Amino acid sequence: MKHINHIFFDLDHTLWDFEKNSDLAFQSIFNTHQFQFDLQEFFSHYRGINQQYWKLYREERISKSKLRYGRLKDTFDLMKMPVSDEMIEILATDYITQLPHNNYLFEGAFEILDYLKPKYKLHIITNGFNEVQFKKIQNSKLDGYFDKIITSEEVGVKKPNNKIFEYALNKANAVPEESIMIGDNWEADIQGAVKNGIQAIYFTQNGKEADINVKKVSHLLDIKQYL
Repeated sequence: MKHINHIFFDLDHTLWDFEKNSDLAFQSIFNTHQFQFDLQEFFSHYRGINQQYWKLYREERISKSKLRYGRLKDTFDLMKMPVSDEMIEILATDYITQLPHNNYLFEGAFEILDYLKPKYKLHIITNGFNEVQFKKIQNSKLDGYFDKIITSEEVGVKKPNNKIFEYALNKANAVPEESIMIGDNWEADIQGAVKNGIQAIYFTQNGKEADINVKKVSHLLDIKQYL
């Protein structure tokens, strides 16, 4: 890929191992509140529900508070566990507080960033919450790699909305034809970028097929073959 000067990374599920860190956060808060149940059953329900709620959140169909509460409420309901609304709100808050304390990254994250940093301006575009994302970046020691960090809350819209990509380009003093987006979400990261004239690399570990015109990698170090 020639003439690329700016690389925009997604954070969760791309560099930061969200599922692993999320599981550890839940283990911690459930131990604190002395919940006794099958954690693996909880995770098996929660992950799919969480993805559905994030899709609704990206589409501006629910609020942040509804996302935080609803994903837990629906999971406990599926498990037929009677948990009060008050306790769900406590768990939702504790989870957000605990989440940035676990900071496993995907294999090759530091190596690929060390490889790219001398050659390109690196940035992050994330749909995550401000109070969590900046802590994740700092606690995982990623902050020194990135020139600009753009969050959806800062912009007021979420990927794949055109406005967040336009805002990111302006903030980074970049132009679409000299930029590339790397992310795991086909709709938010890849289609969002391509619609704004930005090239993309689809990071997918589950073998999902990409459009023939979009580069795909299953390991972060595979990015070296393109950049």
